[in-house]
Amino acid sequence: MLLVTGVGAGLLWAGGGGNTAGPEAGPKIRQVAVAKTDMSGVREMEGTLGYDSVRTIRGAGEGVVTWLPKQGATVARGEQLYRVDERPTVVFYGSTPMYRRLDTPGSVGRDIRAAADNLKALGYDIGQQPAPGTVVQQREPVDQQTSADAGPSTAGETGQDTAEPSSGPPPSAQGDDADQETGAGKPAEDQTRAGQSPTPARQVTVKEGDGVLTEGLMSAIKRWQKSVGIEPTGVLEISDVVVTRSAVRVSEVSAQTGDAAANDLLSVSATTKSVHIPVETLDLGTIKAGQKVTVVLPDGTETAGEVATIGTTIKADQEGESGTGVTKINVTVSVDDTEAVKGIDAAPVQVRFQGEAKKGVLAVPVGALLALREGGYAVRLAEGRSAEGRSAGGRLVPVDTGMFARGLVEISGEDIAEGMKVEATA
Repeated sequence: MLLVTGVGAGLLWAGGGGNTAGPEAGPKIRQVAVAKTDMSGVREMEGTLGYDSVRTIRGAGEGVVTWLPKQGATVARGEQLYRVDERPTVVFYGSTPMYRRLDTPGSVGRDIRAAADNLKALGYDIGQQPAPGTVVQQREPVDQQTSADAGPSTAGETGQDTAEPSSGPPPSAQGDDADQETGAGKPAEDQTRAGQSPTPARQVTVKEGDGVLTEGLMSAIKRWQKSVGIEPTGVLEISDVVVTRSAVRVSEVSAQTGDAAANDLLSVSATTKSVHIPVETLDLGTIKAGQKVTVVLPDGTETAGEVATIGTTIKADQEGESGTGVTKINVTVSVDDTEAVKGIDAAPVQVRFQGEAKKGVLAVPVGALLALREGGYAVRLAEGRSAEGRSAGGRLVPVDTGMFARGLVEISGEDIAEGMKVEATA
């Protein structure tokens, strides 16, 4: 049995010779007793506290930036985020962005549902929305209708709106396909405003989660436009709205008034904060979503937190000349007490994970472990008597290791007993 090294203690040699340094140059050795104790594994990792979900906002379309918010401002639903040519762009909540111009009565889609839900939340009567399974018909875009009264009808306000379809391609992409559809179920007199010949309609079935651009909704869009200073056309432009999941905080303003709008204008984030910890996959261990943790703030104060998510996005940091990547996963920790981090925009923090707990185990300082050439660990008995009363000076005793925590290691083995003396580095 050959001794290789002491764990965390440098090299320990059974003997020496030649020009090797004398005993005074080696690690100091002390005697410690094998103790029965309770252990709990605590892991501390470095993380960064900051605002969640940072994203860059880029202007849509042409024009000149005429107003921008201040850094640190909070913008909620219905409030303007910026202005281009003095036309405001307003925050709506949702998960589907405004990806097309909403100008065609009867259009169907999740973006229309987002518009409808936000206007309703802002207090506007949007009329009745067709239920999932309803077949609706798409008509011509508003700016192609020749009738002077192409706006919403009274029926839209009473919940009897003419509905349309559009989980298919945007109106501009429908072309000949729309001409090949029939207008079944659409009264001819509704299709012949101001002497127009009947226009074939594209039929679509409303799906779960879809909204429909009814006349009632377009009327609500008109009233909303008037209230925020936009020409009340009833047509929602892509540039009129920025969709976010909730209220946002302006984290950085990258543009200036007078800049072209079709550039990066500003960055926003959620108003909530969390801690992000890059964890090597091999170190994830027992970290689980919902696990309680302690966050140590830069001033040394502590606050409670919880593992919110264990990310699925893996990144590889390049280390060393070989460029070998170290695989890491982002662990996000939420902070329970928002007041505790109120004055911190971004800062490095320590996160303490409470691990497994064991009661009544035998343990020694980590410095008592000696790695064996053939594998495994041993402890060296101190001068004196073993647990059985035999002389034990310097004898190596193989041990099995368990939990490591706070400088101690759990050990077990046939010759290991509470109170026996072993050698450890000082």
